[in-house]
Amino acid sequence: MMSGTVLINCSPKRRLSASGFLARCAAGLIRGEKRVLQLRTPADHPAILEAIRTAEKVVFVTPLYVDSLPSHVLPFMQKMEACCRENRLRLKVYAIANNGFIEGRQNEPLMRVMENFCARSGLTWCGGLGIGGGVMLNVERIMLTVLLGLTALNVVLRAAQGESPWEPLRSFAVSAGELLLLACGIIALMLRLAYHVNRGTDAGKRYTRIMVPSFLFILFADIFFTVVSVLQGGIFRGWLSRLKPTGGCEPAVSGKQ
Repeated sequence: MMSGTVLINCSPKRRLSASGFLARCAAGLIRGEKRVLQLRTPADHPAILEAIRTAEKVVFVTPLYVDSLPSHVLPFMQKMEACCRENRLRLKVYAIANNGFIEGRQNEPLMRVMENFCARSGLTWCGGLGIGGGVMLNVERIMLTVLLGLTALNVVLRAAQGESPWEPLRSFAVSAGELLLLACGIIALMLRLAYHVNRGTDAGKRYTRIMVPSFLFILFADIFFTVVSVLQGGIFRGWLSRLKPTGGCEPAVSGKQ
C-alpha cells in the first residue's frame, strides 16, 4: 500500500545546508509517516529509490545551481524516472527550492524542470515553493543558536546570584521575534505547502524571500560567504585547507607500462 512522504535533501553540503534545514522544518509540519533522506552521491540512490516505491508523495528540497537543480541530482532523476515507469508509480511531487539571490522567483526555471520531469515520468506535479535569500536562513539559525546559548548562560549566572531570570528571557524573546519576522513570508508559505502535502492537493507555485532590504542582504551575504570561505580554506587554500590538492601532473615513470 502506498503511503507516507519522502523528503529528499538535494544539497551536496554535509553541514550548514539551507536545504537540509528546510527539509527538517518541512518534515516537522507534515503529518503521518515521513522520511528525510540526503542525496549527495550515487551511493545514496538505492535507499531513496527503495523509499519512494512505497511512498505516496515526494518533496524535493534543493538549492538552485545555475538556474536548475545541482548536477549530481540529474543522474538520480534519470534512475527515478525509470523506476517510476517500471513500477507504474503515481507519486505526487512537490519542490522546495532556495537560492542565494534575493528574489524567490529566481527559482522559476527549476520549477519548470521539475514539472517537465513529472510529465515525462508519469508523476503528478503538485507545485512548490521558491525561496530567495537562502543564505540568510543559515545566518538566522546560527544567530538564534548563539542567542539561545548566551541567554541560557545569563539565566544560570543570574540564578546563582539570586537575581530574576526574566530580563534575559525577555530580551531573547524580542530578538527571536525580530529574526522570525524577517522570515515571516517563508514561514507562512511553508505552512501553506505543508497543508497541501498533508492533503495531497495541488499547491501551485509560490515565491517568497527573506524580508531584508536588498542592499543589506548583499552586505550580510558577503560577510557570511567570506567567513565560511576562510574557515574552509577558500581564500588562503594552501594555508588553511584540511585537504591537500589532488590531481595534476604526475612525474614520468620509466620502464615497462
